Amino acid sequence: MSAVNPDFDAFQLPDSHRQLRAAVRELSEAQIEPYAADVDENARYPQEAHDALVASDFFAPHVPEEYGGAGADALAVCIVIEEVARVCASSSLIPAVNKLGSMPLILAANEDLKHRYLTPMAEGKTGFCYGLSEREAGSDTSGMTCTATEQADGSWILNGHKAWITNAGANDFYTVLAVTDPEGRRGANISAFVVEKSDPGFTFGEKERKLGIKGSPTRELWFDNCTIPGDRMIGARGEGLKIALRTLDHTRITIGAQAVGIAQGALDKSIAYVKERQQFGKQISQFQGVQFMLADMAMELEAARQLVYVAAAKSERGDRDLSFFGAAAKCFASDVAMKVTVDAVQLMGGMGYTRDFPVERMMRDAKITQIYEGTNQVQRIVMARSVLA
Repeated sequence: MSAVNPDFDAFQLPDSHRQLRAAVRELSEAQIEPYAADVDENARYPQEAHDALVASDFFAPHVPEEYGGAGADALAVCIVIEEVARVCASSSLIPAVNKLGSMPLILAANEDLKHRYLTPMAEGKTGFCYGLSEREAGSDTSGMTCTATEQADGSWILNGHKAWITNAGANDFYTVLAVTDPEGRRGANISAFVVEKSDPGFTFGEKERKLGIKGSPTRELWFDNCTIPGDRMIGARGEGLKIALRTLDHTRITIGAQAVGIAQGALDKSIAYVKERQQFGKQISQFQGVQFMLADMAMELEAARQLVYVAAAKSERGDRDLSFFGAAAKCFASDVAMKVTVDAVQLMGGMGYTRDFPVERMMRDAKITQIYEGTNQVQRIVMARSVLA
């Protein structure tokens, strides 16, 4: 039997990524976790996390170096999001949504747009949002009604709305999808644009009152004859929905990473609690029923993490099966996060149901990972199409 190849480390993170994890964990525990409960309780934007992420270059780590960014690969971005989500899901949406909002530019924009909008984000001056969904066009994205009408001078006038926009109002830049050819073929008549917060005719709705991720403002975008210059189109006319769906193939993985982080945080709190809590004269961690729950939580969490990391590697390479793995990572990890956080509350009993412990917040935060960036039912449709193809 031959000796094990010492260079075979396919299932071990490189030193650079392990060091990154340690750095983000230290920052998260010191500068983000202390404010997480207050952020949730008062439904306020996590400015402390924002400032800490900017100062440490974790605000938008995905931006390539040629635009002033850190040039972090897809796996490194997932690690950043995972570690922040471990202590505060709302805060983890800062780097996650920055990638979501700007990914269309990275995939399809010309160099002028990339330099104009990616560079200030890399510098931490502002973030990016993603405007795809509408009230009546959620899973059915091609059913959107927001329009962009070209003018004689080449400018565009936007009318309509976008709904469920994460971090709306907190950021200055918005990727917005709009119908540019009302008579064109459904889905092939949509284009992508960059809209700035200061553009005339662009306003925001009231903040949504949500179950979880309360520190991340979710608002509608309203366009009332909003005029933007003609050079703000991302990619070619009519290619918007194709760009939007390509974007989601890459960014669904970050939601999987967020879900893994939430679940890890809940598991960590559960382990600490069951080692201290005593019933019938001994720690409840000594009861087999509790041990079995923890074993299942840890097993499923680790399976989710590995799937997310594989999907991240495929995103970095641009593999042809990315659609399947991106959907699978997001779907599986979010289902695991929901299960693990519910079990964490159960393990802590009555205390887990109170705001004195963070697991009830984690349970509320976990739910949205099964819904946004495509519901898990839609993810299964995406996976089935890939399998049948």
